[in-house]
Amino acid sequence: MLPEPLHPAVVHLPMALAVLVPPLALAWTYAIAKGLLSPRSWATIALLQVLGTGSAWLALETGEADEERVERVVAERHIEAHEEAGERFLLFSGGAVLMVAAGLLPGSAGLVGRLLGTLGAFAALAAAVQVGHSGGELVYRHGAGSAYSEAGPGER
Repeated sequence: MLPEPLHPAVVHLPMALAVLVPPLALAWTYAIAKGLLSPRSWATIALLQVLGTGSAWLALETGEADEERVERVVAERHIEAHEEAGERFLLFSGGAVLMVAAGLLPGSAGLVGRLLGTLGAFAALAAAVQVGHSGGELVYRHGAGSAYSEAGPGER
């Protein structure tokens, strides 16, 4: 059975991957440059970035599904700010996929791709921090979670 609401359960995977991929990409770039890892091992970073982007898309979709219910207790402007941050995160994460994929190219093009992919992953992390912060504010500052509680806000 799926949790209700689904959005809070889904958002943890893209956030975790957004935190993990940048330092792993940095470590892989260094290890490949030093000959400690094969350039083909970069496929691990590419796969993680693709998973992060796919899960970010799913988080955005589940957030949109929950939007109407949460609008009953939170001003729409706060929800819109969070949604825009989520869209920006998805855009940055998707851009990082393209840069990370370039790291799979042979030779110096692959090195440039790995460096750009690492920078792209850090940019996606910055966007993830923003969307996570705005989501936390929705729940802890504006009471979004009360849209799903049995008792309304202030009734417990």
